[in-house]
Amino acid sequence: MKRTIALLTTLCCTLLLAAQQPMAELQGEFADGRTMVLPAGLKGRPAVIGLAFGKAAQGQLESWYEPAYLRFVAKHGLFAGSSNAQVLFVPLFVGLNKAAYEPSLKQFRKSATPEVADLVLFCKVENDVRQALGLERENTAYFLVLDAEGRIVHREQGAYALQKLDALEEALW
Repeated sequence: MKRTIALLTTLCCTLLLAAQQPMAELQGEFADGRTMVLPAGLKGRPAVIGLAFGKAAQGQLESWYEPAYLRFVAKHGLFAGSSNAQVLFVPLFVGLNKAAYEPSLKQFRKSATPEVADLVLFCKVENDVRQALGLERENTAYFLVLDAEGRIVHREQGAYALQKLDALEEALW
């Protein structure tokens, strides 16, 4: 019996570790000109990362700004104060969309409040990075929970929904 329990425990741990995909490296720029390389720039903190690389996905990503800010940054909600997670929203510029990088960043600099500007990291990437992260659909926003070692431990996709936000928070535990 003990041997069976030990075997099952080992199998479960192995499956959990196998499910934790390392985060592909992303280099980006904040509105104030600071740069960051993910996941190294998280400095050992867990994180919730929102990613979008298409026009339709941008709207989905924006639907998360306020609820994610309130839950993870401003720390509103029942368990919100217990998380030390960093939150970043990352618009990705891929392929021909790279031409929109500078105009988008310039417009963002003019319109963003400082609280939001510190959470948005603009990145130019190649298709292989997008594929490595499992971002298959251009019209979908993706949300990744990274552990302190920079491994993806949970993912959600699409427009904001309270159940998805709760699942992201639960994955941080």
